[in-house]
Amino acid sequence: MLRRFFPKNFDFYDFFDKEMVYVEDASRLFKEIAARGEVSVENREKMREIEHNGDKMAYAIIDNLNKTFITPFDREDIHSLAKKLDDVNDILNTIVSRMKIYKMKKPNKYLVEFSEIIEKSIEALGIAVRGLRDTKKMNIVINACKEVSRYESAGDKLRDTALGELIEKEKDPIEFIKWKEIGQEAETVLDICKVVAHTVETILVKQA
Repeated sequence: MLRRFFPKNFDFYDFFDKEMVYVEDASRLFKEIAARGEVSVENREKMREIEHNGDKMAYAIIDNLNKTFITPFDREDIHSLAKKLDDVNDILNTIVSRMKIYKMKKPNKYLVEFSEIIEKSIEALGIAVRGLRDTKKMNIVINACKEVSRYESAGDKLRDTALGELIEKEKDPIEFIKWKEIGQEAETVLDICKVVAHTVETILVKQA
């Protein structure tokens, strides 16, 4: 009888797993685009579609958060996790959009390296997020979160190296502005991945 008065439980773990797939798809596509050095019409549309699907998944999680009586962990952590994962997709989509608008035509070694670090960070993030459903995997999740933090530190160093070379060698102010902006956005992706990892660690602490 009581089940009539409460909304049907929503499997947040399954939906986080699905949202994570879109983040991983975006990182793989971004790596492919960075390696080519330019954005084809097809890849631009692919990234838009991934970002759109990720938005829908994040919205579904947040919408059901307000309808579900029992949640697997704190509501604010569910909201933060859904929003920050969506932010990763949003920024990768923004970078690809900028590359298209700026008509970039050749690979940049630093952007290629950023794309590789981002892919590795998101792979570790996937292990952490998917590991939340099984408390027996706590050590695996913690180690994955530490990996994300290491990739964020690597991104900081890469940003400084890339910016230093840009200042030294790029004489065209327009090109300087373009690559400075894109490099900063790429580093921001790693910053947000670290925030997601911290959220996962917070959930583990509360569940311990």
